[in-house]
Amino acid sequence: MYVRDAKNRDEVWLLEQVAEAELEDPAFRSRDYVIALDEETSRKAGFGRIRVHTGDTREFCELAFVYTLPPWRQQGVGAHIIERLVAEAGDNGHGTVYTFTRQPAYFTPFGFDPQDAADLPEPVTDRLEAVREERGDDVIALGVAPDEFTVPEEFRERFKTAAPADDPENGETVEVTAEDFGIDPSEATYKYDTGS
Repeated sequence: MYVRDAKNRDEVWLLEQVAEAELEDPAFRSRDYVIALDEETSRKAGFGRIRVHTGDTREFCELAFVYTLPPWRQQGVGAHIIERLVAEAGDNGHGTVYTFTRQPAYFTPFGFDPQDAADLPEPVTDRLEAVREERGDDVIALGVAPDEFTVPEEFRERFKTAAPADDPENGETVEVTAEDFGIDPSEATYKYDTGS
């Protein structure tokens, strides 16, 4: 498994996944995304995005999306997507990366700390209020300095051996049916049907 920057050719796939996951990205730009892939098959496992908010007073960086496709969940994929995004934010000079969530326990193992809304810079407070209007009042702000971000070792180990849950070599049995090939078995006739 590895995580790379999204390329222009990934745009259609990303738009499909964003829609399927029912995420809203009003300022979609594929270059803001990273994608996790299986090294051997190039099968995509997840994606994430940072969003830099610029305004009259000060800009800030938001970890906007982290999404792992269902067959790849619980294998450290999301952790490595977050790691790549936070590292890129640090490389671009952002001292803090913020995220707004109703599930802070997902982010705290990486060093994200809950932020007191009263202590947040004005543009971050404005964004928190906007997210609360969209998702509910239980959304909180979390922040991490890129140099304080960490990935727990167990997530690294899972990522090294990640495999999709729908992979037959992963112990799952995948049944192939006539419908998988666009055949309606109730109406199909077969060339070699012997009638017995």
